Amino acid sequence: MSRLDELIQEKCPNGVNYKTVSDVATISRGRVMSKDYINENQGEYPVYSSQTENNGEFGCISTYDFDGEYLTWTTDGANAGSVFYRYGKFSVTNVCGLIKVSHDIMLTRFLYFVLSAEAKKYVSSGMGNPKLMSNVMAKVKIPVPPLEVQSEIVRILDNFTELTAELTAELTAELTARKKQYEHYRNKLFSFNVLNCAAVEHSLNNIIVMPLGEIGELVRGNGLQKKDLINNGVPAIHYGQIYTYYGVYTDKTISFVSSQTAMKLRKVIYGDVIITNTSENIEDVGKAVTYLVKEQGVTGGHATIFKPSEKILGKYLTYYTQTDNFARQKRIYAKGTKVIDLSTSDLAKIKIPVPSIEEQRRIVSILDKFDMLTTSISEGLPKEIELRRKQYEYYRNQLLSFPDNKATA
Repeated sequence: MSRLDELIQEKCPNGVNYKTVSDVATISRGRVMSKDYINENQGEYPVYSSQTENNGEFGCISTYDFDGEYLTWTTDGANAGSVFYRYGKFSVTNVCGLIKVSHDIMLTRFLYFVLSAEAKKYVSSGMGNPKLMSNVMAKVKIPVPPLEVQSEIVRILDNFTELTAELTAELTAELTARKKQYEHYRNKLFSFNVLNCAAVEHSLNNIIVMPLGEIGELVRGNGLQKKDLINNGVPAIHYGQIYTYYGVYTDKTISFVSSQTAMKLRKVIYGDVIITNTSENIEDVGKAVTYLVKEQGVTGGHATIFKPSEKILGKYLTYYTQTDNFARQKRIYAKGTKVIDLSTSDLAKIKIPVPSIEEQRRIVSILDKFDMLTTSISEGLPKEIELRRKQYEYYRNQLLSFPDNKATA
């Protein structure tokens, strides 16, 4: 029998009392603080807001409103109901709820774990804006086991949280290392120096560097909007999907358009490369995907279709668009600040090293293997993290499940 089982059997064998949050804590909100205010009053004390990234930290100022052990929660928006444990000196904004335990029957850390499991169940999504306001938080029901039981549960969950965080950090570090290794070898393969192994004697002297516009036809897309996309019909790739969904190549699309809409759009055939022209950041401009769908498809504005000549393979070009050399060149031609555009005419000027088709196939074959490995890790990592998160939540919920001892309530 575990220490926790012993405590439960000794202290609360028939269950525990349930109370509301307002029975054991005081609930309040923060104050309005703009980004300008924070910039004008910079200091060492964190300000927490409704965001969940960076532990909810909105910035740091020179003063603080609270000092001690508290909980905060996001009151509205996509992350409504997210709960955080706070300790020390800090402030919160008006879109952040604040909880201070006021009764000696409740440990703050225990309440944190309970509300992490329960708060989102009370979120309302009326008018499309999720909310968990103070009056609703006050009514959330929570178990109140004896303090010794609370303390043991906190100890167990703190240890489990630490182990989960360590595993996530290790998996993330592994993925980062593999991606860097992949990028290193990819850049080496396209450098065409003596490190580029077997092909040196046979093809190094035959490599030519040509503007993209001279090794294939570039056709600017037209007209495709997100509202045109449907679940079946003619295969379609929207430019935004290239930097949010697709990898080096695709043999199927996630979106389609009607045959009537397709008649008005630029056509893409097997082996073509679709390249993005526009984005809000330079990294996504010039991203490419090789179209390996057997059926003719379409794309729209903010994308250029590259139709390769017999001198170049589509996948070879797509891999080259991921290199440091291509990135340096696109920065020269890209224009704009808030919205960055690399026009089709400027894209045509970017110089591409063109070895023999045999050498291109060799490079593509090597990079396909690296890409497959990296993709496998990239897909496996989130799944592993999600599995650990669900395992943690299940374990936490089991620890926090108590029968209601109504006889003594």
